[in-house]
Amino acid sequence: MNLGIAGKWALVCGASKGLGFGCAQALAREGVHVVIVARGAEALEAAAARLRQDAPAGTQVEPIAVDITTADGRAKVFAFRKDYDIVVTNAGGPPPGDFRDWDREAWIKAVDANMLTPIELIKATVDGMAARGFGRIVNITSSSVKSPIDILGLSNGARSGLTGFVAGVARTSKLASANVTINNLLPGTFDTDRIKTTLEGTSKKTGKSVEEVRQQRMGTIPAKRFGTPEEFGTACAFLCSAHASYITGQNLLIDGGAYPGTY
Repeated sequence: MNLGIAGKWALVCGASKGLGFGCAQALAREGVHVVIVARGAEALEAAAARLRQDAPAGTQVEPIAVDITTADGRAKVFAFRKDYDIVVTNAGGPPPGDFRDWDREAWIKAVDANMLTPIELIKATVDGMAARGFGRIVNITSSSVKSPIDILGLSNGARSGLTGFVAGVARTSKLASANVTINNLLPGTFDTDRIKTTLEGTSKKTGKSVEEVRQQRMGTIPAKRFGTPEEFGTACAFLCSAHASYITGQNLLIDGGAYPGTY
């Protein structure tokens, strides 16, 4: 399927690896010019090289090593280019723990990265999108928005706040009628560095091998496997496509059937 977005410009955050890279890869393969952002310059340059190999001739891949959660980082991104047709927001989840141990600083940091930063990016881009008659914003959140995890209270709270904000702003007629959509992608367990670290931690605590822990974890998922960044990126690219203009304000859960609810 031709997604109808070749030649558009996309900003993809947290794109040096994992789900962010999967989204950037899927977009670049469609001929979308991508500005990829992450804090680590070396990993980001390596990601850019891989994207250029995959992309059609003439597709631009521009890496900008900044912390997008800071005002300075966002200023550098928008100094490079003011207008984006597609924005994929993505930030690493806050650490797990017991809410009794989190102070105000921990909460502010989580909310800043996982709620306020996406809102700032939305605010900076949607009016230009509306004026041009096309815009796609996809926020990578978490399956915990649908099914909260007790030790991930910082993530549950911050990402749910973003979800509530998006539910309102995406449905404003000024944006929806101007072909500007805002949706959230909710990943379950994907084969990324984050899950590898989690499995290693569980292995140390339980004395079981990493592979044994991995197999047990996959056994709890109806699909009996972890997702791949590439398939996640493909879902993202469709939401960014010309064919998804009637989908907005939605939360798309991608978890291999792990969520047990009806709605």
